[in-house]
Amino acid sequence: GAAPLVGILTISDRASRGEYEDLSGPAIEEVLREYVATPCRYERRIVSDEMELIEGALRGFAGEGAGLIVTTGGTGPAPRDVTPEAIERVCHKMMPGFGEEMRRASLADGVPTAILSRQTAGILERSLVVTLPGKPGAVRVCLDAVFPAIPYCIDLIGGPYLEGNDAVVKVFRPKKK
Repeated sequence: GAAPLVGILTISDRASRGEYEDLSGPAIEEVLREYVATPCRYERRIVSDEMELIEGALRGFAGEGAGLIVTTGGTGPAPRDVTPEAIERVCHKMMPGFGEEMRRASLADGVPTAILSRQTAGILERSLVVTLPGKPGAVRVCLDAVFPAIPYCIDLIGGPYLEGNDAVVKVFRPKKK
């Protein structure tokens, strides 16, 4: 079969207008390529901070069969930050443990403003959608915190089987009975 698709969505008014280079999207791809041993197709897209565009991009990735969709940006308290709202509108199940653990990891990493983050995760069809912060440096801290649970979550929702790279990250799957 075809290699599993991983969708990476950068949500940023300025990056979508080309006013600055998207650094977070490539940072996410770099970390995921290290963590995921399974050969995957990685596709990056950029949209502005508009609910309809975010929802459309998420539905697009899910419709193309992406088992994992990772977003970056738009999770703060500012008026234009609408990523969590868009996620809640398209996902049929929310997975609040992801946001809780990512905030805890960021706080432990010495970022007191992590409590301002509204990062979350949800299930859209057979896709797990995980929101990451917009800062490239925060990407690895947050993925480190939650990645061990991601492949099993994707198993449970009927998505592609993703193997972790044991040298870098320990993926958790319950022992087969």
